[in-house]
Amino acid sequence: MLKKTSGARGPGYKAPAVHKIFQLLRVVAESSKMLGQTELVQKLGYSKSTTHGLIHALLREDALAQEPDGRRFYLGSAVTDLAFSNWNYLKMTELTQPFINEIRGQIGETVFLGGLIRKRVLIMTTAEAEVPIKISAPAGTTIPLFAGAVGKVFLAGIRTDQVIQMIREKGLPRYTPRTIFDEGEYLAELDRVRSQGYAIDDEEYIPGIKAVAVALDNRKGPSLAVWVVGLSNTMGSTKIQQVIDVILNTTKKLRLALEDSR
Repeated sequence: MLKKTSGARGPGYKAPAVHKIFQLLRVVAESSKMLGQTELVQKLGYSKSTTHGLIHALLREDALAQEPDGRRFYLGSAVTDLAFSNWNYLKMTELTQPFINEIRGQIGETVFLGGLIRKRVLIMTTAEAEVPIKISAPAGTTIPLFAGAVGKVFLAGIRTDQVIQMIREKGLPRYTPRTIFDEGEYLAELDRVRSQGYAIDDEEYIPGIKAVAVALDNRKGPSLAVWVVGLSNTMGSTKIQQVIDVILNTTKKLRLALEDSR
């Protein structure tokens, strides 16, 4: 419980240094690529010396990490450690892991569960394929909202006018030659996702990689989705249909388990 002390500021005090720190972390978290100091200065509008000081303070606390050459930065372990020490995340991981493992066991590909956090997707639970060559990403990793199948299922749950606004703010990114980057085609794709209840990524985010995603349509907490990712040479049409059947069936059970746990 917080107590008022004689030196405490009133509720109007805005703590500008704290505001600047969170603005920097937010810019880093929402960027689709790692940023250097010059890019952070440009995006934030702070002086070079202020940005330099913030970066090094955050590096000391492990809230930021840097590439070996020290030129570009990404979120450090302290940020995800704080988020995942929260009992809600721990409880969700404990509850969802058996379902994610079940999907992996039936189809032999890597499975992820993640949540929509602002305009990025945060991976919360993973079950890696038990083969030498596989897709891998640890819990705490974020990916862009307009990336592949998982982005489609989240965006399909958002009003079309809001999706259009997001598209027109920055445009549709083109990750590979197969990426849908035309606004009309992308909106039509989201209509198909709403109708069929799942999304497919056919090498649209990463070359040589296919994915299937299903939204949990959970009523409480952040929007959640499960997606399966595999190499294109192991994800033919028959395998894709198997993945769709398994993921739709298992996510129904997972949704009920999450609702019963609250």
